[in-house]
Amino acid sequence: MYPSAVPAAKSPSKCATQGVSGRPLDWPTVSTTPENQKRLLLIDGHSMAFRAFYALPAENFSTSGGQHTNAVYGFLSMFANIVADEQPTHAAVAFDVGRKTFRTERFPEYKAQRESAPPEFKGQVPIIEDVLGDLGITTLSKENFEADDIVATLVTQARAEGDFEIVLVSGDRDYIQLVDENTTLLYPTRGVSTITRFTPEEVENKYGLTPLQYPDFAALRGDPSDNLPSIPKVGEKTATKWISQYGTLDGLIEHADELKGMAANNFRERIEQVRLNRELTQMVTDVELPVAPRDLELKPADVTKVASRFDDLEFGVNLRERVLAAVPTEGAAPESEVVELEDITLDDEPLDTWLKERAADGLAVYITGSATPGQGDVVALAIVDKQRHAVSKLAADLSADEDAALKRWLESDAPKFMHEAKAAYHMLRGRGIKLRGIAHDTAIAAYLLRPGQRTYALEDIYQRHLQRQLSVGSDQMSLLGDTADADAAAAILELSAELAKELREMSSYELYADLELPLVTVLADMEHTGIAVDVDVLENQRKEFTLKVEQIEQEARQLVDEPSLNLSSPKQLSTVLFDKLELPKTKKTKTGYSTAAGEIEALAEKHPHPFLDHLLAHREIQKLKSTIEGLIKTVQPDGRIHTTFNQTVASTGRLSSAEPNLQNIPVRTEAGRTIRSAFVVGQGYECLLTADYSQIEMRVMAHLSQDEGLIEAYRAGEDLHNFVGSRVFDVPIDQVTPELRRRVKAMSYGLVYGLSAYGLSNQLSISAGEAKDIMESYFERFGGVKRYLDEVVEQARRDGYTSTLFGRRRYLPELTSDNRVARENAERAALNAPIQGTAADIIKVAMLRVDAALADKQSRVLLQVHDELVVEVAPGELDQVRDIVEREMDEAIDLLVPLEVSAGTGGNWDEAAH
Repeated sequence: MYPSAVPAAKSPSKCATQGVSGRPLDWPTVSTTPENQKRLLLIDGHSMAFRAFYALPAENFSTSGGQHTNAVYGFLSMFANIVADEQPTHAAVAFDVGRKTFRTERFPEYKAQRESAPPEFKGQVPIIEDVLGDLGITTLSKENFEADDIVATLVTQARAEGDFEIVLVSGDRDYIQLVDENTTLLYPTRGVSTITRFTPEEVENKYGLTPLQYPDFAALRGDPSDNLPSIPKVGEKTATKWISQYGTLDGLIEHADELKGMAANNFRERIEQVRLNRELTQMVTDVELPVAPRDLELKPADVTKVASRFDDLEFGVNLRERVLAAVPTEGAAPESEVVELEDITLDDEPLDTWLKERAADGLAVYITGSATPGQGDVVALAIVDKQRHAVSKLAADLSADEDAALKRWLESDAPKFMHEAKAAYHMLRGRGIKLRGIAHDTAIAAYLLRPGQRTYALEDIYQRHLQRQLSVGSDQMSLLGDTADADAAAAILELSAELAKELREMSSYELYADLELPLVTVLADMEHTGIAVDVDVLENQRKEFTLKVEQIEQEARQLVDEPSLNLSSPKQLSTVLFDKLELPKTKKTKTGYSTAAGEIEALAEKHPHPFLDHLLAHREIQKLKSTIEGLIKTVQPDGRIHTTFNQTVASTGRLSSAEPNLQNIPVRTEAGRTIRSAFVVGQGYECLLTADYSQIEMRVMAHLSQDEGLIEAYRAGEDLHNFVGSRVFDVPIDQVTPELRRRVKAMSYGLVYGLSAYGLSNQLSISAGEAKDIMESYFERFGGVKRYLDEVVEQARRDGYTSTLFGRRRYLPELTSDNRVARENAERAALNAPIQGTAADIIKVAMLRVDAALADKQSRVLLQVHDELVVEVAPGELDQVRDIVEREMDEAIDLLVPLEVSAGTGGNWDEAAH
């Protein structure tokens, strides 16, 4: 393993579930199998997909186009673990076709109690089937039969062939009937991470029965999951006792008259139902299938297809590599992947001598170290030229001459090809080197080509775009012992040429070269500078919020007479809300009724109760308290917070902020303003200046839609929402009440995000009919908006992507999905992406212009938060800086409507608001 240029991209919380993102501690031990024996792995696909779906939160797993992927991710993670452990030679995955089978014909109530699959689950099974196909795994389904019938048939056939060891995987205990000395069932007991290995011995230990007796026991006990009726008073103990005593269900029925007690009477009255239960529980073993066990030998995975599929699903490299490591891939790559590259020559000469001959050329540089803004350092670096000659050095081993030569080159305008150049900037800045001349950044280029990917790690995009493998480790402090870092630098060189070619082919190279690349240095300077913080203000706020949290919790406890109630416990909350207070039930989850924020807010709106008010207030203040604690932890020794601005996270092109996230501080609440007041002007500077765009997204909407009414409003300088309210409600502008203005404002911004009449009715607490009337009146008077909203979705459906005014694309393959939920999510994204993306591009252009105009000033830009810039103004420069910022922001783009920039100043961020 080798060091990485930057720390590996952090996996979101969606990957953190134990046993899903990696190997669980309690995975069962695998028995060894003789080399000449064939091992057949058979998986109940639907059963395990459902398990995976409930093991991972759906809201944390979806593509940027809205396709949920938690079941896919969890299933593939489980699949990788099992295949790696079990080492099958043959495998198949069986799926149900639908609810209607011969069992429902025989017993219409069979599984009738089951609710429809959650909308988030729909569409995920076909994706699993497609990925399995790319992996060389056979998938099977059969009309009128269930997956277990297919599996039982294959088990029967494999036993007949005589040389198979069989491993079954299912969350359905009916599979226990298939267990024997050569057939093991892996049964998940928690999500898809904890597995019980059912052998004949384990079945007897757990149930006191043989596998052959288990279906008799199940028929007698009934099965709520399949809606098979149970017998009153006959529980598991009684069922086990009777089957053990009489050997089989038939034996028990023959001696039914000998049984004593009420349970026996109940049994005798329901013998026919028990017989039917047994009939329905029995798996079919002679389903006509297109393959036999011998046909299920593992085939090599198509590595390129798998990589492309994982990119479409926006899964990271970690899961992909785990899955590919578990299955055979030898010979799978098409010939185009097998590229003989010229060897890298690792030159053994001083760095200053090596650079002297090449300093003016384009060189690829790969740097490892710590990339924390304001605290960076370099561990090692490798540089490669276009003739594939390289040097690879530890920073600690550089001589004074080498150090000086390196500094001269890195601070020159000589072109440098890099990966995650901003991270390298911070590493170098820690050594007193200010990086210049960034000619390529392969992470940003790859992001523009495929926005929305989980990771843009070097080895990931090398595989994605060049179909070649690169091993780059994540240990930042590991020593260089070979050409590993030079290989990484060479990969950057190859990728720079390939990605530039792809960007030109899709007309996005100008966006890359003229906007995103120059922005790297601007953002790096902002991150390095940071913003001053008054820690005492934050500490006082933390104490105040801590007391408020405790006070609200105590009042809430008194309201429901529960002295030990924990407001953070979903289980305790559920008991209080739905049992004690008897409030209407919320959405049902696997563990009970939901107490999620959205559900509680909706409940409080429809069924007001003081306890709900306290609960919501508790959550809001707890969230603010956590925000403040996070801010305090990130204050560096210089008394400033150095956030990181991410260019490759949001699919729309917007910048995001992390460590800490300064975009989640509320703007319009008193608490949020109080937090902002802790961000202050630094020593030696006069004040903070903030400037932002007014209604930038609505102005972009006016331009893109070319709606005459919106254009007229902006050109005339009218208050947009009063103007629209006047038109929609047919009243003079001066008679547009605050309530009417609120309604049109909610609708105008909602349209940008694909808001429906139903959504508007919920937002405004009005009837769906009234909301529909408002929308129809709006579209009648602003027809250009309606036409644009319709056309942009259809155009995106044809193209497969949306585009901003600057050519930034967002790919939305889900627009043609058969899954209605995913398709509608993609349609909303298609409405929003061109508008929000163009707004994001405009503020980025403004940042470049402002930065260039401030080049000869001491004042500097510190933050960009949404549509706002925060500038630290040096003494005597305020008037000039204000003019510069307003002018450069205003001239960032020419639209059909004027931009409007508002600015304010003050000693802290809140005072500078306007």
